[in-house]
Amino acid sequence: MAEISFELFNNVLVQQLVGPQDSNLRLIEKMTGTEISSFGNQMNIKGNQDAITLAKNAIDTLYNKVSRGIEIGEEEVKAAVRMSGGNTGDDKSEQNLSDIVLKTKKRHIYPRTATQAQYIQEMMKNELVFGLGPAGTGKTYLAVALAVSMMLEGKIDKIILSRPAVEAGENLGFLPGDLKEKVDPYLRPLYDALYEMLPAEQVDKKIAIGEIEVAPLAFMRGRTLTNAFVILDEAQNTTPMQMKMFLTRMGENSRMVVNGDLSQVDLPKGTISGLRDALSILKDTQGISSVRFTAADVVRHGLVAKIVKAYEERSQKTYGEE
Repeated sequence: MAEISFELFNNVLVQQLVGPQDSNLRLIEKMTGTEISSFGNQMNIKGNQDAITLAKNAIDTLYNKVSRGIEIGEEEVKAAVRMSGGNTGDDKSEQNLSDIVLKTKKRHIYPRTATQAQYIQEMMKNELVFGLGPAGTGKTYLAVALAVSMMLEGKIDKIILSRPAVEAGENLGFLPGDLKEKVDPYLRPLYDALYEMLPAEQVDKKIAIGEIEVAPLAFMRGRTLTNAFVILDEAQNTTPMQMKMFLTRMGENSRMVVNGDLSQVDLPKGTISGLRDALSILKDTQGISSVRFTAADVVRHGLVAKIVKAYEERSQKTYGEE
């Protein structure tokens, strides 16, 4: 059992950090297996050395947030502990991770795991990024947030959100209704992300004038996309030809983000996933980055992470998949 004591310099900020009845400290204790006490601006942590380091980093991250006027609650505390678990020991690096913020009209969005922070950084510096991993890890949400943030800053003129309209080949003919009614249910998650970041009237206006486009993958054929942030969701359900078609749409001053979960390929048996194929072909290409999420990065309901982890373990045992 080890122990450290340290001082935080603003009593008002410390009260915001610890939460009502020290609830934030109790959550950090539960997640790290430590004992934490506070007296005024003095903090004391007991536990094994690794746990103490994790708890101390989380407290430092939260103190940095309240110092910048950011309100913290349960989700921010959980995020701070997860982020601290990805700390390399470089204080400057950790500080930079805690400073990442995507500003949209309706909310400021912060990474909630170290992998999410890495993902945002890779999207900022690379023209093509692959986001790989299970549902609930924030792949699409964060990509849309960065796209909206860049549009509001005037760095891009257009946001294009796309996904395969149906799981196995975009065969829309058997669905009822006109074309919009056929494809909208498949694109609903992309609309939902937009409405969380921009007022509804702004989303509708930008869609009407073409600044935001939400369209099935088939609509990308034959186009060159310039000054745009382009996101392809559910990319594991593309064929190699569809993926090649999509990737070669990139024009000047454009960024592409391709997201998918290779454990949920819904293509007909024997059909190669365009996402898997592209990762193999482009793995050594400069300017292209891939970020892999795991069950530890799931930020939905706690049970989702457990479900994803159980399926990952079963896949590894049964199929030998990574």
